[in-house]
Amino acid sequence: MIIDGGPDTAPTGRIAAWLLTDDRAELAAAIRANARARGLAAKVAAFRAGDLRIEPKSVVHTNHPTFGYELRCGGLKVVWAPEFFKFPAWASGADLMFAEASSWNRPIQFRGCVGGHLDAIAVQRAARRAGVERLVLAHIGRPTIRAIAGGCRPFFGELAHDGQIFRPRQ
Repeated sequence: MIIDGGPDTAPTGRIAAWLLTDDRAELAAAIRANARARGLAAKVAAFRAGDLRIEPKSVVHTNHPTFGYELRCGGLKVVWAPEFFKFPAWASGADLMFAEASSWNRPIQFRGCVGGHLDAIAVQRAARRAGVERLVLAHIGRPTIRAIAGGCRPFFGELAHDGQIFRPRQ
């Protein structure tokens, strides 16, 4: 199962589902083509397999519907919300959350005030207040890269790196 991913990120082997957070995303057409080549339809959708439940949840990001995902298995709650302008209330109490880090200390607002990206500092504060146990900052943008290069570090959570594997603490 894949959530988002660029056209060249698909693992080898069988993929049960390919889920999108934004049907109109910049890479959506390329992702759909890659998914079709594997006999899948990449889309915003729920997924269930055994005890695993994955549900799309609305996020405030742009002027059309966009989503994050709540993953539940056993008693664990994992949140995939790589892009949002307002911290999603449904992420509260997550054991593990993958969250927005496009900007470091100032939100990025889209033209026309139709959404944007919440900054990593605000995300860390909101995640801590929301009782998120482990925060992974993903969707890392140039402002965050510059801040890290200048010596800034997260005060809550960690920065994701390509190829990492994350397991919720049980």
